[in-house]
Amino acid sequence: MMTATLNDYLILSGLLFAIGFLGVLLRRNTLVIFMSLELMLVASTLALVAFSRFNQTLDGNVFVFFILTVAAAEVAVGLAIIVALFRKRQTIQVDELDALKR
Repeated sequence: MMTATLNDYLILSGLLFAIGFLGVLLRRNTLVIFMSLELMLVASTLALVAFSRFNQTLDGNVFVFFILTVAAAEVAVGLAIIVALFRKRQTIQVDELDALKR
């Protein structure tokens, strides 16, 4: 049975972060951008847990608990904003949300 090393976790975390970053840059749908941001947050959380595990401390796990708590609140507020935008504009495409340009 193989055990994962710290490098394995960091490579996975880096790949997840890169996928999320590309999703934010390339997509125009607000929901997809929001999910990509959450993927980037999960990637950074994975790296924090990996460092905590390999350093034999619980400090990273405590931070992860607070990160996930804030992420849950962020999801609730973010989805409420997206729903409000959709109700007002009837679209969730970023290119069409140009209210601050006028």
